[in-house]
Amino acid sequence: MNKTKEQRIVVVGGGLVGAATVLGLAAHGREVTLIDRKRPEVSAGKLGADIRNVALNPRSQSLLENLDVWTLERVVPYKHMVVWEERGTARVTFNAQELGRSELGWLIEVSPLLTRMWAAFGDRVTLIEGGVEALDVDDAVTLQLDGDRTTVCDLLIAADGGQSAIRRGLGVGVDERPVDQMALATVVRTSLSHRDTAWQRFLRDGPLALLPSIEPDLVSIVWTGSVAETKRRVELTDTEFCRLLTQASESRLGDVIAVDTRVSFPLTQQHVTDPVMGSQVVFIGDAARVIHPLAGLGVNLGFEDVSALLAIAEKTDNLCRPDVWRRFSRERAFRAKTMIRILEGLNRLYGAQDPGIGLIRNLGVRWVDNVSGVKHQIMREAMGLGHF
Repeated sequence: MNKTKEQRIVVVGGGLVGAATVLGLAAHGREVTLIDRKRPEVSAGKLGADIRNVALNPRSQSLLENLDVWTLERVVPYKHMVVWEERGTARVTFNAQELGRSELGWLIEVSPLLTRMWAAFGDRVTLIEGGVEALDVDDAVTLQLDGDRTTVCDLLIAADGGQSAIRRGLGVGVDERPVDQMALATVVRTSLSHRDTAWQRFLRDGPLALLPSIEPDLVSIVWTGSVAETKRRVELTDTEFCRLLTQASESRLGDVIAVDTRVSFPLTQQHVTDPVMGSQVVFIGDAARVIHPLAGLGVNLGFEDVSALLAIAEKTDNLCRPDVWRRFSRERAFRAKTMIRILEGLNRLYGAQDPGIGLIRNLGVRWVDNVSGVKHQIMREAMGLGHF
């Protein structure tokens, strides 16, 4: 296959992971087409912040900086992280200074970042607005789009999310591990400052994360719980919800005094057995795996996919040789399985009702907080500076 034909690359899905892939490939001189249903727009809730936000670790920040789309606009660094639980008195505190850094990571609103990434495409990228209705893989990949349109490529990169149309169209199954939980996301205003700290409390039915937002008294909430309890929390009045959240957070940020729109979504953990299909289809981001949000690693794992993919593109002219993707496939599949097992284990550990397990858990938390070497390694893993 000659180089010109090899460069017919299509990325389906223009979210953060897909857009980063497109920018990276274009920077390497590849001809790339992006297919997505619509262009992103900047959005903000009634408290002034986008409810959709993500925690980025230093490795992800470096990728965005290399792609020339990193900015401190609508970005909040967090310098500390405090983790504690409803049952027990032990807690663990992480501080960036312990690793000689000024921050552990950043909270960034999705829509401003995504629109900036799309604006950076310029004329280097071919954009097709629409959805994929069917596809066929033979000597090339043929995509049937809505509006009776067709496009053909040699390499298809699926970055179209946890409900991937590409995955369904090709009959690619996933190893799914139901969580039996839902997550509630919103933004709240508190009477005290977040103090550049990410707070996480493990409650009886799931973790509650309070993450710093663009103003000192604005906090992004991700509250995981049982399906029934999450639905109840969504249906509460604003006053009732603020009171409940104040209690659930033990008033660490004072009183919760205002809440934005609350959205909820079911949780699952899943991954494709092999993120590469032959040498023509590659799954990345949530199309490759979906993990529990308790560690805030979802988009960071997707950006790891992008970095690994771009490293291949930088060294290889012909991306359609099967041997090109063997290491990528093996490493990304292992990473997905490992993270799913770790998060599944953590969720079960903190959800255990047995008092004996609770005692052991609290002793373990105290030990981690007191043993700097162990704590520093956990911090490095979470920051993308070293892998499990």
